[in-house]
Amino acid sequence: MTLANQPTSPILPLENGDRLPRVEFERRYQAMPTHIKAELIEGQVYMASPVRARKHGKPHAAVMGWLGNYWFATPGVELMDNPTVRLDTDNEPQPDACLRIDSVVGGKSRISEDDYIEGSPELIVEVSASSASYDLHDKKQVYRRNGVQEYFVWRVADLVIDWFSWQNGVYVNLPVDGDGIIRSQVFPGLWLNVPDILNFNLPGVLTVLNQGLTSPEYQQFRLYLQSLRTT
Repeated sequence: MTLANQPTSPILPLENGDRLPRVEFERRYQAMPTHIKAELIEGQVYMASPVRARKHGKPHAAVMGWLGNYWFATPGVELMDNPTVRLDTDNEPQPDACLRIDSVVGGKSRISEDDYIEGSPELIVEVSASSASYDLHDKKQVYRRNGVQEYFVWRVADLVIDWFSWQNGVYVNLPVDGDGIIRSQVFPGLWLNVPDILNFNLPGVLTVLNQGLTSPEYQQFRLYLQSLRTT
């Protein structure tokens, strides 16, 4: 029996390092100010630091410009900026970006009724300070265990891009060809000139991407997605 005037317990704020189940993490997160960014990784809360302009904001914008052009060209593919992703009971990251294939055309993730991603997007992107970041340790293991097909990390301080491909349960680096280009194995035509993006040569980045978008493998992929959307 509940007393009519019994006070309800306050919702405690999230604190960096809290150990919480995902349901409680979400309850507290929803009560936080909207500018606060938090993630749950292996049951532990990580609160984001203020975002630096050139060490994070600018690389993030460059990645979004590259991925955005692929998204605009490709039916059945969605690009998300800083989405909350419900991976499992102990992990709810908020990656810098993700590129997903719509579940209608065979994608592994779906959009929940309350508008969150559930399951593993095909490509997750993180802009990271260096190899010391948890993006390349705890998060990488979480994404690998949940079968995220490709994981892209821009290590800004190291001037390095790691683009991992999930193969037989482990992550391996996608190869870089002699021209400095990496090609996605999950998203045909998603080509990246690594030296160009590291130097913020965006016209060069888009030139190589457009070459990918005219490749036979991309045209076949695009037609395949279109056929599934119309059936």
